[in-house]
Amino acid sequence: MNLNWGGRFGKVCLITTNFLFTGVGLMLVTVGVLAVRDISIVNKDKIKPLLDSLAVDSFSVGVVNSLSIIIIVVGVFIFFVAGLGIYGAFCQNKYVLVTYVSIVVMLFLTKIVVIALCVTVQNTMEREIKAKMIEVFNKNFIEDTITSNNSLSNTWNCMFMTLDCCGVNPVVSTTNDFDLTYWCTTSGSCEDTISQIPRTCCTNVDENTYTSAPIGCHASVNKGTYNQKGCYDVLKDTLQSQSQSVIGVVVTIILIEIVAVIFAILIYCQIQDS
Repeated sequence: MNLNWGGRFGKVCLITTNFLFTGVGLMLVTVGVLAVRDISIVNKDKIKPLLDSLAVDSFSVGVVNSLSIIIIVVGVFIFFVAGLGIYGAFCQNKYVLVTYVSIVVMLFLTKIVVIALCVTVQNTMEREIKAKMIEVFNKNFIEDTITSNNSLSNTWNCMFMTLDCCGVNPVVSTTNDFDLTYWCTTSGSCEDTISQIPRTCCTNVDENTYTSAPIGCHASVNKGTYNQKGCYDVLKDTLQSQSQSVIGVVVTIILIEIVAVIFAILIYCQIQDS
């Protein structure tokens, strides 16, 4: 099937565009793999149960553990769709081109809807997740050890040491999030006024050394001796750093999709006329 100069131009551009798509697909796979590495810190078995418990309506923060896998799957799918576009343009197959355009348009509309929903509910979700995080914290933090009979309490302590954070909100004095926990109100070294913050919140401690944390840290809360940043902010920053990369890739994909659809339609019309 012969194409006029417009069709030939569209063919070259569509093939080129879809080679870019394959690059985007590979980029997404790379981002997903890097996300696995970068957020592996929150995928540890000792922290995952806490994330799974932070459910707001039908959404659970635990789904974050699957985010990198989703990114990789999307990257592979885009790579496949790009292959359809290259084949349809090179072979001038109108049926493949129709399939390609239908899939690309569907993906484009889906991304627009998802972005709109994310922007709309972001602030509300953040507030509700933080409130749920505080609720779970108050109900389950019973001891500043990793060997208590409450698995979530152990998880909080592990998170303090792993993520270098303390409590849900930033700790700035002896008055902090721990004041409303079982550890401070009913039974524990905080309730006995021996500690103001857990030993696991002290800097440079791990599962083997937290029991010997300095008194100036957990009893006096001396600035510089403990992790001042709240765990909510640490988790939020971790996710935002990943989301920035994802947003950049999504915007790139949307722009390429618009160009690809235009060129695919141009070739399709030329094939129809020939």
